[in-house]
Amino acid sequence: MNFELNDEQQALQASLARMLGDRYGFEKRRTYADGAAGHDEGTWRQLSELGVTALLVPEAHGGFGGGARDLLPVMQELGAALSLEPFLPSSVLGATALRLAADAAMQDRLLPAVATGRMRLAWAHDEAAGRHAPSWIETRAERRGDDWVLEGRKSNVLGAGLAQHFVVSARVSGGAGEPEGCALFLVDAGAAGLGLRPFRLVDDTAAGELELHAVVAQPLGDPADGRQARAAIEGTLAVGIAAACADMVGAMQAAFRLAMDYLNTRKQFGRLIGENQALRHRAAEMLVGLELARSMAIAAAVAVDRPQGDDARRDLHRAKLSVGRHARVLAHGAIQLHGGIGMTEEYAVGHYLRRIHVLDQLFGDGEAHAARLAELA
Repeated sequence: MNFELNDEQQALQASLARMLGDRYGFEKRRTYADGAAGHDEGTWRQLSELGVTALLVPEAHGGFGGGARDLLPVMQELGAALSLEPFLPSSVLGATALRLAADAAMQDRLLPAVATGRMRLAWAHDEAAGRHAPSWIETRAERRGDDWVLEGRKSNVLGAGLAQHFVVSARVSGGAGEPEGCALFLVDAGAAGLGLRPFRLVDDTAAGELELHAVVAQPLGDPADGRQARAAIEGTLAVGIAAACADMVGAMQAAFRLAMDYLNTRKQFGRLIGENQALRHRAAEMLVGLELARSMAIAAAVAVDRPQGDDARRDLHRAKLSVGRHARVLAHGAIQLHGGIGMTEEYAVGHYLRRIHVLDQLFGDGEAHAARLAELA
C-alpha cells in the first residue's frame, strides 16, 4: 500500500522521536516502571505541549481533528519507546468515545481539558467473561430517581489508576452479548461505590479492575438510543485496533534495529555473526514480516477513517490478525538472534515481546478476529 506521511505528520513524528529519545531511554523507562506512578509526568506534559494529546480532539474543542492516519506515526514512536504514558486509554479511546457519544454540553466541558492533557480518561469496556466479545456487557445501568447508577465489574482497564474519569459501557436492557441495549456513561474516579484494584500488565503498563456498586454515573447522550451507543462503542474499538496495530509496528521496528545492531557488532571466532548466511536469511524474513505488518497497520488506519461497509471491518480484522502474528514472530526471532542476553531483564529486546503480547490481546486476539472474519465471509 502506498502511503506517505505529509509534512506536518513527519514534523510531529520527528519531534516526538527526539523528545522520547531524551526522556525515554531504556534505563529511564525502567525507572518509571518501578515507580509508584507507573509513568513520567514530565513526559506527559511534553506530549501535551507537542499537541499529541489533542490529536484526535475536534478543532472546536481545542484539538486538531485528526484521524487514525494521523495517529499512525505517533503510536509507532510510542511503541518503539515502550512508552508507559496513558495516551491510548485517554487521548485515543476516551477522547474518541466522548466525541462519538457525548452530547454537546459534555463535549464542551470535557474535551478541551482532554486536549491539553489536564484531564485523563480511561476506557472501561472489557469484562472477564466476554473473552474478546465486543458486545459482551454484563454491567447494568438503571434509573433510580434522577440518577443513573451502575452495577458490575470491568477488567483490564488501561491507565485505571491514572484517570480522573472513566468511560464505562453498561447495559440498560437485554442480555449479555446482545449488540443492542447498551449505553456509555461517565464515572468520576472518586465516586462513591467505585472500587479500583490497580495492577501492572506483563509489559509494565498500568491497568486495573473496576468494581461498581450503585455508582452514580452521567450518561453520554441518551441511554435509550442504543444505536448511537453501539456506533460509539464500535467506533472506539476500531480506533483502538488501529492504534494497537501501529504501536506493534513501532515495537517491531525497534526490536528489529536491536537485532541488526547486534548482528553487525557481535563477533564469534573472529567474524561478525551477521556474516552467517543462515542468520542473514533469518533477518531478511524478519524484515519482510515488518513491512507486511506496516502495510496492514496502514490499512487499519484507512479503514477507521473510511468506515463504510463490510470491507472496512474486514480490513480491521485482517490487520489485527496479521500484525499480531508477524509481530510475535519478529520479536521471538530478535530474541533468538541475541542468544542468552535477549532473555535478560536488563536488555530491551525481551520487553518488546512483552509489549507485543499485551497489544495482541487488546481488542481481541488473533483467534477472535479470525472468527469475525469468518462471520463476515
